[in-house]
Amino acid sequence: LGSTPMLPIWAFGYVHCRERFHSSEEIIETLDEFRRRNLPLDVIVQDWQYWGEHGWNAMRFDEAQYPDPKQLIDEVHKRDARFMLSVWARIDPSSELGQEFARRGYFIDGTDWVDFFNPEAAAFYPAQQEDRLRRFGIDAWWQDATEPENDDLAGRMTAAGRGEHVQLAYPLEVTRAVSESWRASVPDRRALILTRSAFLGQHRYPAFTWSGDVGNDWATLGNQIAAGLNMAAAGYAYWTVDAGGFSRPGPGQYEDEAYRKRFLRWFQYATFLPMQRVHGFETDTEFWRYGDKVESIARTYLELRYRLLPYVYGTAAETAATGIPMMRPLVFDFAGDPRALDETHSYMFGRALHVAPVLAEGAESWPVYVPETDGGWFDVWAGEHRAGGRTHEVLSPPERIPLHARARSLLPVGPVVQATAGLSWETLTIYVFPGRDGAIELYEDDGLSLGYERGECARIPVRWDDAQNTLWIDACRGTYPGM
Repeated sequence: LGSTPMLPIWAFGYVHCRERFHSSEEIIETLDEFRRRNLPLDVIVQDWQYWGEHGWNAMRFDEAQYPDPKQLIDEVHKRDARFMLSVWARIDPSSELGQEFARRGYFIDGTDWVDFFNPEAAAFYPAQQEDRLRRFGIDAWWQDATEPENDDLAGRMTAAGRGEHVQLAYPLEVTRAVSESWRASVPDRRALILTRSAFLGQHRYPAFTWSGDVGNDWATLGNQIAAGLNMAAAGYAYWTVDAGGFSRPGPGQYEDEAYRKRFLRWFQYATFLPMQRVHGFETDTEFWRYGDKVESIARTYLELRYRLLPYVYGTAAETAATGIPMMRPLVFDFAGDPRALDETHSYMFGRALHVAPVLAEGAESWPVYVPETDGGWFDVWAGEHRAGGRTHEVLSPPERIPLHARARSLLPVGPVVQATAGLSWETLTIYVFPGRDGAIELYEDDGLSLGYERGECARIPVRWDDAQNTLWIDACRGTYPGM
């Protein structure tokens, strides 16, 4: 039980990961290159091993490569970006921090995993994270490996009982501890956590779960769609993937034309996920490394994501208010269509958009089933009308993902921006897909605080009268500070 919280608005911008950055200098150089190339970005992520010789997850930066973490993060903020840091649920027992955990008896016996089932350990861990790391100005936590790997808990006792009996609930306890500590330490500021695993009830916390260290082939891409829809059907709204696959083809990937095309299909799909994010093992994942064509098409989808933020953020607000997931199986919206339940690789992204990722090499068109609905569907790219309850062969060159809007949909679109910092929606374009009467409620709040929990938000009802061919914009309801 419990509702899904709102996340900071920048969580819905582009999140850039690679495995890994090696220094403060590398992070700032990469961020500057994004800005120079006009590639929108909101969050840049430091993956593991920044701790150097201090020991695994010692909650300390390697001074040789990260001499001044606060200055680093200040520089990230000056560039209108946010900083996410990888932290783990295990700690090197020989490190200074690990010795303190061991002295207090906070490890699960015989392992380096923190016993988050022990309330004292669960309180001590995030307190260290706050004191040792967040003080530098860190904006978000990447809680990696929130499941004890390789059956490490089998046959061992935790504070809640035998490890094999409780290990599936471990990520819930990690996420609970860290999010509750954040809320206590940083009042009235929304948190963001990225976690590799989830358990029932975890939707109550401000955490994205991603699908883990997956491959990059076509079958794996297809499996991500089905997995994400299963998560949504289970009530977990904030889900994402390593776009491009975590395990990649190796050093030759940058010139590998087959991988370049596959990567673009991954990224097109990621544009219509709750979080748009790229990551890859032993890979400098920046778009320009794959050539001008990949960079150009990626820019198109980055800009599209930012233009769609009024719609995406409004959809997130609907999720927080009602529990309906942002992306969801077609059967959620079209329960009366018997074929909707069979569609495992296409889905709704909010109430308006039907997304059908391409899952085959060399495809220039793609079979797309659009459900039965009054008024049919419109191809968002071409404007072509298509009847519902049928499969259509849709033109899908490498730069285009099949994307349809339901007749009666109103799609609010904002400007192209490079980040959400200072974002203004004073001017919006509203695309109308006619055929039936339609309505939408434009949603705004300050994007950062917990004021929305106190009702501090603004809503503007917008209606489409199909018979009169007229768009009605009603009076704004509600206010928030700084509106």
